[in-house]
This record gives sequence, C-alpha cells and structure tokens, in this order.
Amino acid sequence: MKKSTRGQHAATLPLLQDASGAYSPTQAQLSEAEILAAAEAIIERRFYRQASLSCPEDAAEFLRAKLVLQPHELFGGLFLDQRHRVIAWQVLFTGTIDGCSVHPREVIRQALAYNAAAVILAHQHPSGCPEPSQADVQLTRRLRDALALVDIRVLDHLVIGAQETVSLAQRDLL
Repeated sequence: MKKSTRGQHAATLPLLQDASGAYSPTQAQLSEAEILAAAEAIIERRFYRQASLSCPEDAAEFLRAKLVLQPHELFGGLFLDQRHRVIAWQVLFTGTIDGCSVHPREVIRQALAYNAAAVILAHQHPSGCPEPSQADVQLTRRLRDALALVDIRVLDHLVIGAQETVSLAQRDLL
C-alpha cells in the first residue's frame, strides 16, 4: 500500500511561517517546488481528519493541489471515514496524456485497506478541459456499483481541469 504524502513536506513550513503563525515569502529564498510543497502540506493539514468534506468545493480545493500540474492523467481516491473526514488520498492509477486504465478491483482493495466508509474519486485532464467524457461517466457508475457491494459509498467523481473542476455528482451523473 502506498503511503499518503501527508507530512512529507512539513519541514518546509517553518521556512515560510514566523513565530506568530503568519506566512511570509520574504523570509527565505524558496524554489517554486518548495513553495508548492509547502502549500500542499498546508492544505493536507487542514483536511486530514479535520472537518468533514461537506461539499464538492472542499474536495476540489484539496484535490486541485494534488493533480492540476501533473503532465499525465492520474486517477485516485480520497478515502473518507463515516463522518466524511479524510483518511487518505492515494493515486491509484497513472495514465498517459489522454487516458488512464482503472481497475475496480484495485479501487475496492484500497478502500477496504483504509477501512473507508466512502470515497471521492478524482482524476485530472492534462488538456486542461475538465469536461467529463462518456467513458468517465461509465467508469464512475461501474465503480459506484462495485463499491456498493462492500458498503462503500461513492460520494463524487471530480474531474480536475486547468481552471475548473467538474463534479459528476452535481451534474447528476453519478
């Protein structure tokens, strides 16, 4: 099982944060990668086992930091407990610039390994256009049905684009 990246960049945060807890970019010369890693760590700290994800916008904010800059398609799951608090985020499949093979068996296996009660599926379109394809909709329904057999709810499938995120649940495509 892959580990979550949670806490991986925590050492970067003190370089940005002063004693009062405020963040200041003038304290140190940081690379763009270090700044993005620090931003990802802040977002993770806000969401892991904290408040419930109560709307697609909360999940989209979390997942955008993970996926938007990737050059190839990644498909993953945001695994949630009974109260919809984040247990883990995991990239489950890596694809090419225009597609990704997803196997329901592996999604189920990881959801069970995390003892998840629910999952939010997500992938990004490297093209930048978040419009879901018919294959995205069919896959979502297939995963929803497969996970339902083991009492795990699919709350949403988010497609991350360059500027926007599309929620299949909000479009009644789940």
